[in-house]
Amino acid sequence: MKVKNIVLLGCGGFIGSHLLDRLLADGGYNVVGWDFSADKIAGHLDNPKFRFYQSDAFSEGTAADLDNAVKHSDVVISLAAICNPSRYNTEAIATINSNFTEVQKLAEVCAKYKTWMIHASTCEVYGRTMASYLPDNSYDNPALYEQIEDETPLIMGPIQNQRWSYACAKQLSERLLHAYHVEQHMPITMFRPYNFFGPRMDFIPGRTGDGVPRVLACFVTALLDGTPMKLVDGGHARRALLYIDDAVDALERMLQMPQAAQNQTFNLGARQNEISIRDLAVMMRNAYADVSGNPAYRSHPIIEVSGLDFYGKGYEDCDRRVPNVAKARRLLGWEAKYGLEETINYTVRYFYDEFGRESAAAE
Repeated sequence: MKVKNIVLLGCGGFIGSHLLDRLLADGGYNVVGWDFSADKIAGHLDNPKFRFYQSDAFSEGTAADLDNAVKHSDVVISLAAICNPSRYNTEAIATINSNFTEVQKLAEVCAKYKTWMIHASTCEVYGRTMASYLPDNSYDNPALYEQIEDETPLIMGPIQNQRWSYACAKQLSERLLHAYHVEQHMPITMFRPYNFFGPRMDFIPGRTGDGVPRVLACFVTALLDGTPMKLVDGGHARRALLYIDDAVDALERMLQMPQAAQNQTFNLGARQNEISIRDLAVMMRNAYADVSGNPAYRSHPIIEVSGLDFYGKGYEDCDRRVPNVAKARRLLGWEAKYGLEETINYTVRYFYDEFGRESAAAE
């Protein structure tokens, strides 16, 4: 099977825009995409190999277009989702609809034509680690915190902690797609992103959007605005950062190696890039000092806030996310190339070039 025709939902988002760059640069793919925004993909709108629908893929007006596109595609890549922690416990219904109900609609269309569906899940489906529930919480045993796709149990908090609405919806979507594969022989691939970082990630409040973005954009905004960088619950949670180019490499390998990728679930992360949120704040302000040429940013204020104050009632965090990527290495020949310092420096430089130079000039 050679992949040529692709349907890409969420083509204008962070992951989608970078993937679209790669697909259209290759020249061998025809892409039909859906998204609400074209801001990040404006340079591709006139490309004859790209057809763009700036709308809801499941609205009455475009449902027939989506059906026809799926019918004539080799693969459907599902990236569209609400994936912002600030919304999980304040807009749980919308979060569940985005991450499950609409995925179900798409899966029904793919199943009708037996079209391969690649779906972006999340490492949050693992929930909290088993180690986090033990009294000493020492992380001495990797079996209690390392996450393996087909082995690790999925452990989430109680219902009133609505922060898990996102992870639960993603998990149920995975179970639904697996069921479609088992019962209706629909080819599927699911991947679990581990904190992808890079240019175009998220929005910057007051500049490209409103509300509370994810941690990267929150820290960038604080540096741009001269306000304190806020550590939720002390910033003790740990994350393994993956540069967006590495992530797109993995997706491209899936398209090039469908027999290896189909009917598998892959962790996509870089365990060697694990860092606490507290240390991330320090590294980001140091990187900002370097790219701006202003050493004062090395002492930019960092403060602690509670999860309740920052996210509202119902917030609970994943303590640690440590990916085992042996399957992606074995089946796809993939592993991360970019180190932690590169990932942070490249990302911070992008946001400084986009917004910081103008702010510095204004000052």
